[in-house]
Amino acid sequence: MSEYIQSNSFEKYALKTADGELVALAAYEILENDVMVHITYIESQPQSNPTIVGQARKYHGIGRALIAYGIKLSIDHACGGTVTFEAKVPELAEHYVQNYGASPLPSFGGAPRYELSGEAAMKVFVMYLK
Repeated sequence: MSEYIQSNSFEKYALKTADGELVALAAYEILENDVMVHITYIESQPQSNPTIVGQARKYHGIGRALIAYGIKLSIDHACGGTVTFEAKVPELAEHYVQNYGASPLPSFGGAPRYELSGEAAMKVFVMYLK
């Protein structure tokens, strides 16, 4: 892993199946002064990525679960459920907008940036409440 992601300022999590199979990794940066959580890194098994394998996915909802966890961190740190993140490829950017209700943010020449907040964030979050 890069030195950047090894920073102590990130909360890092792994998502595993009940059998112990690693299916995703994520890193979150809590930006209380900016009233949001920035999802610095999300990586899931290629077999679960709808932009790569379409409907023939091995796992469903991996990315959504990682984003929902970022929303939870945002709520827990009085950031109102707001999360930001980048899209690695145009297909993911479209997926975030169409399936999650993400809003584009200025990218300043870098990767496309998105925000989930308000009702769109709550729709993602409540899927995991029981």
